[in-house]
Amino acid sequence: METPNAPNFGAPAPPGTAVDLNRQLATLLERIAGGDQASFAEFYQLTSRRVFGMARRVLIDPELSEDATQEVFLQVWQNAAKFDPASGSPLAWLMTISHRRAVDKVRSSQSSTDREAKYGASSQDIDHDSVSDEVGSRLEAEAVVRCLETLTETQQESVRLAYYGGLTYREVAEKLNAAVPTIKSRIRDGLIRLKTCLGVS
Repeated sequence: METPNAPNFGAPAPPGTAVDLNRQLATLLERIAGGDQASFAEFYQLTSRRVFGMARRVLIDPELSEDATQEVFLQVWQNAAKFDPASGSPLAWLMTISHRRAVDKVRSSQSSTDREAKYGASSQDIDHDSVSDEVGSRLEAEAVVRCLETLTETQQESVRLAYYGGLTYREVAEKLNAAVPTIKSRIRDGLIRLKTCLGVS
């Protein structure tokens, strides 16, 4: 099957601008909807780093982020025809899918994460304070996802590594290349804000 001819946009916009990119992506989505694999490959090349970046910010773990990225592009391949230009730009549509997919992964792994965190807390000497324990006993997936978004980016990183990853303050500090007192402060402040958001008394 021949690839549909691209519309003539005239003189190209400066490379890398959002307008130029969105025009490219809109054309590619039309072709992908028709089953054009070459257009899908080009769409992936243009957007995969952004999608992975979004997944990584939410999930932290690189392997989970890669899985989420693959799932996003599978969804693009299957649902390209559902893209509606009247509802927003192709990039906004893609980033919405990416964020939802990453959040879904957080929710789906919440139960096992809670079990692992409880086991880790009981079997290892992890330097967590009582605020973490109090919050951990009443976590609900949707509430946690919503409340995590109220933290600063550095607080989110530290809390996710310490609570969800089961790392000690020292391990988190090494991973984020920061001083241990700084990490302790970030985690404590982040957990207090999380506790307040979740309504834990």
